[in-house]
Amino acid sequence: MANLDWSQCDAVESIPGKVSGAWVFKGTRMPVQTVFINLEAGMSVKEITEVFDVKAEEIEAVVRFVAASLEKEPTFA
Repeated sequence: MANLDWSQCDAVESIPGKVSGAWVFKGTRMPVQTVFINLEAGMSVKEITEVFDVKAEEIEAVVRFVAASLEKEPTFA
């Protein structure tokens, strides 16, 4: 899978010097990667919102962005 252009996702930002420039949810220090790590570990979106500083709508926006990006990936027969 190609690298995603996170600058095209309105729910996130990367600011040099803030969490080492990692992509975080806007206005937070919550790395996007943390959501995916916890989803993979079996946490629900509700559980993630209860533990971390992020809203369900923000998580859904990021997941939609990733899904849309994957649809644009070239397929090889």
